[in-house]
Amino acid sequence: MNADKPRCGRHPDSDYVELAVEVFAMLADATRVRIVLALRDAAELSVNNLAEAVGKSPSSVSQHLAKLRLARIVGTRQDGTRVFYRLENEHARQLVTDAIFQAEHSLGGTPRHHHTEADAAGAS
Repeated sequence: MNADKPRCGRHPDSDYVELAVEVFAMLADATRVRIVLALRDAAELSVNNLAEAVGKSPSSVSQHLAKLRLARIVGTRQDGTRVFYRLENEHARQLVTDAIFQAEHSLGGTPRHHHTEADAAGAS
């Protein structure tokens, strides 16, 4: 990258494009997406809590968390012998949320996220 003329990270020839592809590759796993969704609304969760939330064994979840930690998608806090995981920033949360919204569009019709509260009240 030319240090004299920094490029916007969202420009097609940005060096960040390859890094973005690595983020997508890291999240191209249903268990990892479920982990991000489980952490989305929680301040932090232990491996056992995450394993229960995503329906996988603690050892399997632990392996996925190690990869997400290396990618700096999740961070940790240790309390004695227990380790608690949290999302590092709001971007992973938003990225997975947007991917879910895009998936809803693939089903046709009006996706759930486009329904207003009034629509939902009227459907009851």
